[in-house]
Amino acid sequence: MEITQQPIVQKNQLRFPAGNPQIQLLVTTPAKELHTVDVDLPAKVVWNEEKTQRLFPAFSGRIVKIFVDIGAVVERGSSLAQVASPDFGTAQAETAKALGDAVLSKKNLNRQKELFEAGVVSQKDYEQAQFDADRTQLEVERARARTNLYGSNASVNQQLMLNSVVRGVVVERNINPEQEIRPDQFGPGNPALFVITDPKELWVSIDARENDVSYLRVGSKLTLKTPSLPGMIFEGQVTVVSDAIDPATRTVKVRAVVKNPQRLLKNEMLATAQFKKTIDHGVIVPSTAVFLIGNEHMVFIQKQAGVYESRAVKIAHEGSREVVLESGLDVGELVVSQNALLLAKELMNAQEEAQQSPMVVPPTKP
Repeated sequence: MEITQQPIVQKNQLRFPAGNPQIQLLVTTPAKELHTVDVDLPAKVVWNEEKTQRLFPAFSGRIVKIFVDIGAVVERGSSLAQVASPDFGTAQAETAKALGDAVLSKKNLNRQKELFEAGVVSQKDYEQAQFDADRTQLEVERARARTNLYGSNASVNQQLMLNSVVRGVVVERNINPEQEIRPDQFGPGNPALFVITDPKELWVSIDARENDVSYLRVGSKLTLKTPSLPGMIFEGQVTVVSDAIDPATRTVKVRAVVKNPQRLLKNEMLATAQFKKTIDHGVIVPSTAVFLIGNEHMVFIQKQAGVYESRAVKIAHEGSREVVLESGLDVGELVVSQNALLLAKELMNAQEEAQQSPMVVPPTKP
């Protein structure tokens, strides 16, 4: 029975005898020079909040009519729903009362002016009339501004119209006919009555690693890919880079804008944001070639046929399939890209056996 000779250990080298079957398992790949690398970051598509309206009720009431549904295209000022609201009727009544008070104070001012010019009333009474006229006019402006904010006129009809203030598409509708609504039912964490947005331009929320932030600046270009749309690439541009690091994930929030003319991207869709990272000096090797021993990243170099040497390297970028090394390896050197861990285990076992073997002391002559 033929016995396979074991490899010889010399410091950090393993030397396999010719014909050793383990050599056939050790696939090598040459290290290649690299100046840029594609960096993939997890991302999520969300509505562009600068072009989004989330409509919440300002008054309590009951839904009388709904004019639009999800998918409807609306213009600025389009009516979305009608609400019967006694509370809004109170605001309308305040406006009507303020208008009436302003008319009376204006008439009183004119009368006091005539009497003052005729010497019948004092200047103090005339100035008081002027003050009352100015005060009631200010009250009219205040009350009218409140009701005009919700598209009302001076009449008291208790009908509150919910209008769009942006041009876009209705993407959410969370009300039904005859539903009672109150302002305290809605707010942060709760759905809006309507959500109107422009789905042709979306935001991309990206979680960037700390060491990638220096390459992601406002204006940086990136591409967006999503598993839901295989083969399709969307172009984006960074608009915001956060100044804070999330203490839980150790990532930095980055926001980009992406065009979506065909509306293929959807809100809350998971995606991958990819950008080019420039590296001053680096070589690229398969990720299977790099392994960790303690706190050091290592690779095995094929020095010659059957001779493999372990070497410490420094990683510049670690991807899912390839790793960029900034030091420890030169372009063209052959790294073991398959079964490198087998070599590492073989080397460690051999070194441990060498340390545990007792030193042989020659016998002394009598």
